[in-house]
Amino acid sequence: MLGRIYIIGEPILRKKTTLVDKVTQAERQIFDEMLKMMHNAQGIGLAANQVGIDKQMCVVCVGDQVLKLANPRILKKKGTKIFLEGCLSLPGIMVKVKRAKEIVCQALNENSELITFEAVELVARAIQHEVDHLMGKMIIDYAPVWKKSALKEKIKALKNKQDKM
Repeated sequence: MLGRIYIIGEPILRKKTTLVDKVTQAERQIFDEMLKMMHNAQGIGLAANQVGIDKQMCVVCVGDQVLKLANPRILKKKGTKIFLEGCLSLPGIMVKVKRAKEIVCQALNENSELITFEAVELVARAIQHEVDHLMGKMIIDYAPVWKKSALKEKIKALKNKQDKM
């Protein structure tokens, strides 16, 4: 049973996560629990390190498209778009992030099959966001220096709140 969504300041969020050898029943259970947590938090994506698990796994759910991905890699990018993004590990903070509009992604699916697929717009953005997480990168890293400075107190408050939990 997964506990909670980790907030900025927790070391696992800045760690490059470990590759998954094979998707087994244990990973399928993690995917299902992550989806529940993500839906409860009203998110569209969640990476395993955001729930304290050091594995390259993420879930993305946009509309009726549900993706459960292990070891996701972005093979190709096309076009760019700047969009205001939020993050479940940075509640209440929004950052403009430039990302590819279209991507080709390769990953293991929930049956441990290597799949390659195209994603566009919001699905592509969500996958890129989660792949960043799995590499230890967060949306705040895209913010200009003045924005980071302006958000310093808000981030400090989030970290303090987390420390008290």
